[in-house]
Amino acid sequence: MPPQSAEKSIKSLSRREFIQMASLSAAGIVTGCAINPVTGKSQLMLVSEDQEIAIDRQQSPHQFSRDYGPVQDTGLNRYLQETGQRMARHTHRPEMPYSFRAVNATYVNAYAFPGGSIAATRGILISLENEAELAGLLGHEMGHVNARHTAEQMSKGTATQLVLLGATIAASTQGQEWGQLAQVVSMAGGSALLAKYSRDNETEADALGMAYMVKNGYSPQGMVDLMAVLKKLSKHKPGISQVLFASHPMAADRYAIAEKRAHSQYAAALKNPIYRDRYMDHTVHLRKLKGAIETMQKSEVAMARKKFPEAESDLKQALTQAPGDYAGLLMMSKCLLAQNKNAEARRFADDASQVYPEEAQAHQIGGIAALRLKRFNEAFHEFDQYDRLLPGDPNTVFFKGLALEKMHRRPAAAQAYSRYLHQVKQGNMARHAYQRLHQWGYIRQ
Repeated sequence: MPPQSAEKSIKSLSRREFIQMASLSAAGIVTGCAINPVTGKSQLMLVSEDQEIAIDRQQSPHQFSRDYGPVQDTGLNRYLQETGQRMARHTHRPEMPYSFRAVNATYVNAYAFPGGSIAATRGILISLENEAELAGLLGHEMGHVNARHTAEQMSKGTATQLVLLGATIAASTQGQEWGQLAQVVSMAGGSALLAKYSRDNETEADALGMAYMVKNGYSPQGMVDLMAVLKKLSKHKPGISQVLFASHPMAADRYAIAEKRAHSQYAAALKNPIYRDRYMDHTVHLRKLKGAIETMQKSEVAMARKKFPEAESDLKQALTQAPGDYAGLLMMSKCLLAQNKNAEARRFADDASQVYPEEAQAHQIGGIAALRLKRFNEAFHEFDQYDRLLPGDPNTVFFKGLALEKMHRRPAAAQAYSRYLHQVKQGNMARHAYQRLHQWGYIRQ
């Protein structure tokens, strides 16, 4: 839309019309009942399969970028993709567009979006010992997809934030305008976009995951050993696994249930292979980074506790071990931002973008650092580059508007703020955008 047309359309809104616009949902919901593909029973389901896939395609790329993008080890990603796709053929919904990847995040987690996009972090992959454990992990996530757990929660209204990217994210743009911009970007990974499963959901996904892996020829002992790994992490490393257990509750009896099921229902399959050597061969490059990843995990725990000098020290050590690590460079940039070391943060973000030019997050972090430094033209360029690589993030639209505002490019800033408010209705950023549009005369009282 040309700037003059955009400006005219914004100015034509009355305050009442603006409020009405803001109350509209960004996604339609289809009501009705559906047959659960796992149980075969009718259930209330307000989200269609097409909507599951559409939400997945819209949201999953943003979460993968939030987790520092898929690993650049193409062999590892191909291995996860091939392993997952073999298993997918034996699920209740084999027609879903499944995809599998490792992501650069170092915290411990694996997750699935409702259309079948599944990711495992480096943090959890270095904790596994064989392919059967990996199959248990991927099978569990496919269990959530097949039982439609996310769609079920959305139907109950407990995961509606999946529909609006960033609707719960807020950063202060009043008072200490530059002091809290870094809050927009997560320090330790995880997202409000991902479903928080119930204990019943987890139990069902465990059962489905074991069924899928056994059908694919793995020993069910892989799932038992995976539960042992998770149990150990929950006890000895709660800080690096808190996101995992926030979304995937680790009940004390999950290990016992898995062991009982493996030795009763699937006892005949216990002699099936676990493929330890194959897993080790395909994760050799990842495991070389284990020391650096574990040091980055320590830094994440320190950042979560706001012990930023300690986190910075850990990250310096990690980057000595893995000097070109994209996640490490960006984590250092975020840590420096939190300490108002903005020029250094900008340099680390630039280094990260050089290491992984196809990944968007470095441009967002670099843009925030540039805003802090009052280099508004540079900031706009970074946010614009982010928007080109990963369109659809309303926070980026807001920051483009903020940079334009500081450059005194009012019509373009107003257009950006209007776009932002079509997607996000609450929070300090939305309040700032609305106030500017009102002050500039684009919204009438």
